[in-house]
Amino acid sequence: MSQSQVWRTHRQYAATAARWSADRWRKEADRRHALRAQRKPLVSDARAALARAQAVDPDGVTSLRHRAERELRTAKRRVPDPMWLFAAKTATALGVAGYVWLPTVSVRAWVWTAVAVVAAVTALTVVAAVRGRDTTGLTPTAEETALLKRLQPQHWKEHAEQRGLTGTLTGRPKLTDAGIVVAVRLDGTWTATKLRSAEDHVRSLLGARTSLRIQIKAGKQGGWAELILRTRSAADGDDLTWTPERRSLGIDTVTGEQVTVPLGERLLIAGRSGAGKSVASRPLLFDASEGPANALVIIDLKRVEGRLWDHRARVASTPHEVISVTDELETEMLERLSVLPKGQDTWTPTPDRPRITVVVDEGAEVMTAADKVPYETETADGKTRTATRSALPALESIARMGRAACIDLWWMTQKPTIGDGIPKQIAPQIGVSICLAVRTPAEARVVLGEDAQAKGWTADELPVPGVALIRDGKRKPDPVKVRYMDKAVVIALPDRTPWSRSGVSTEEAAGTPTLTLVKDTAPEPAPAEDSATARVLKAIETADEPIRQKDLVTLTGLSKGAVSKAVKTLTTNGTVVRSSDSYLNSIRGDESAAA
Repeated sequence: MSQSQVWRTHRQYAATAARWSADRWRKEADRRHALRAQRKPLVSDARAALARAQAVDPDGVTSLRHRAERELRTAKRRVPDPMWLFAAKTATALGVAGYVWLPTVSVRAWVWTAVAVVAAVTALTVVAAVRGRDTTGLTPTAEETALLKRLQPQHWKEHAEQRGLTGTLTGRPKLTDAGIVVAVRLDGTWTATKLRSAEDHVRSLLGARTSLRIQIKAGKQGGWAELILRTRSAADGDDLTWTPERRSLGIDTVTGEQVTVPLGERLLIAGRSGAGKSVASRPLLFDASEGPANALVIIDLKRVEGRLWDHRARVASTPHEVISVTDELETEMLERLSVLPKGQDTWTPTPDRPRITVVVDEGAEVMTAADKVPYETETADGKTRTATRSALPALESIARMGRAACIDLWWMTQKPTIGDGIPKQIAPQIGVSICLAVRTPAEARVVLGEDAQAKGWTADELPVPGVALIRDGKRKPDPVKVRYMDKAVVIALPDRTPWSRSGVSTEEAAGTPTLTLVKDTAPEPAPAEDSATARVLKAIETADEPIRQKDLVTLTGLSKGAVSKAVKTLTTNGTVVRSSDSYLNSIRGDESAAA
């Protein structure tokens, strides 16, 4: 190739590169110009909003000013520099660096410096992408400025003795989207629990307002505690209104993440009156009633919340309806467990036999009103006798064994105390606890665990309404602002066919359950025995083949003695027959009547 051909080829490549560079410059300049024209008015609006917020809240006590400051920072960051300014900054930086370092630095050093710069930029980009949140550039309010000054080690050390905090020393405080965080060093006389009990002394030393939420928990290593002042919330500025596109339970006030609770868990939802328990549960009830393989059953004796969902759920609002639906659920559970394939741990939901979520709204009322409900039964000689029935044994059985059959129990109560608001047999089965504001630390410990207070799960300090703690074994004790789902939104949801047992109409299920005739020669069993006998009979009738007595203990969840008594009663009455190989089989009601 001649020299002229080489230069011609070089000119062609140079022209191509120049056209490509000019085209890219023009496109990038147009893009930046359009973005600036679109986003600069947003900066003006954000400045005006901040000015109004400062006028309304000059001391920065509420979240109004925090939200306005954050929106202004976000609006500024989204406005790009014009292309000429971006190029000028880049050229200036490169020119200064070249002028200062190029004459004195070897080529090899320049090469390795360039490699290091590229690696550092790449690493910073990856870290920024992983972290996903920009917590830099926060401007402290007047209140936060004062607190940051008092949290400095020098100020703390000078005033700790007169406040009864001798032996503690703060580190360097940090301002985050969730408030002020500082590590506190403890000497041998202090622990995190002891410092937590001295919260009033800490509040006095800092001069913090009474309504400011303070959290004190164990540090990341021994001898240290972590002090958190909730001056801010990562959920400030977010729209907490529930929509089908925003289906989460709420937003973590510390991390800003969307919080969800998956189906298939046994839940306890507790909170005092006015804490927002019903509103907080509505996004969960929507998930439990949405989709062809999900069904919702609500037990609501107050007839308030259940009425909102009666177009999508099976609702029981009287004691007789509660007993009827729990009988159906228990029968369905036993039948699913009896046909569950060998080696399979849980039932696979289908549209015909879906996952059933049983929600007990205000459990304390159900424990009182649906216990010892009178029923009149007719004996073979035409006489009637009165017996009592209770819905609690069936609910307890569902809590113990329902998860494998995809029948999950959610218990809601305003009185989270064992024996009064939560049955003793149900409380240990709870997998996930959602606790809104409660009145006492004792109630918080019942819902969140005995170690709740020591580990920072202080539900008795939560604001009202709409803030909850969710303990599922994975989350930290970070408050969650729950989404607001209005009653009108619930009513406007599409209709769904309520669940009922196959072959049993909804009208039959809502009425008085069918009772088996008993012989006049049979002794009248006690109420508890009558309930156990009914459960054993259901298990035998739903089994596809004769069943052994020891298998009834597993299916019904009753003790061996209770099962033995029930089997003896049924065989004596002639309702159940025992074969020569000790297998049990039921005699249908029509066959008994014919005999």
